[in-house]
Amino acid sequence: MTRVLLTGFAPFDGERVNPSWQAVRAVAADPPPGHEIATAELPCVFGAANDALRRAVADADPEVVLCVGQAGGRPDVTVERVAINIDDARIPDNSGAQPIDVPIVEDGPAAYFATLPVKACVAAVREAGLPASLSQTAGTFVCNHVFYGLMHLVATERPALRGGFVHVPYAPGQVTDKGKPSLPVTSVAEALRVIMITAAGRSEDIKAVGGATH
Repeated sequence: MTRVLLTGFAPFDGERVNPSWQAVRAVAADPPPGHEIATAELPCVFGAANDALRRAVADADPEVVLCVGQAGGRPDVTVERVAINIDDARIPDNSGAQPIDVPIVEDGPAAYFATLPVKACVAAVREAGLPASLSQTAGTFVCNHVFYGLMHLVATERPALRGGFVHVPYAPGQVTDKGKPSLPVTSVAEALRVIMITAAGRSEDIKAVGGATH
């Protein structure tokens, strides 16, 4: 059994739901064979989110951590490649905080790469008939804050732990008046299952086109 910690976020920015947490719960209710799943709902709050993540990692002692967040406006499941050491909030978090140009870890590295086979994960999701792509930026809001916090934890305290971050689109019910792309939570959950299986089954990534011009 591969021990996996899945995290999602509480709703934010006026939304009533967060599809990241909905999908994580769906995976936990129907996990793929050979995987022992622990879950945690993280607050959409700078600082507190990483505190909750550290507690969840300590409790679950996982081999793989996959953090999941909402990226409204993206049309597909996006596997993140890099986390950067900056909080630069376009909107306040759920506590009202809005850090601007603040490092996540003072004197920490400028960036960390995910330690999952990100391109292989994207290819596997596509092969399963679901839309996916590689992302070069997790933004500068709480999602990137958690992604960087996870990878800093791996780099400094848990070198055997493998981790990464996945962004997911809005759920259909969130976009009735937005004119934005969406993806059913059931499809997102299936993509997460595929990513988990791929991440647990291989450490080396594949050579495939995944770059971007902007």
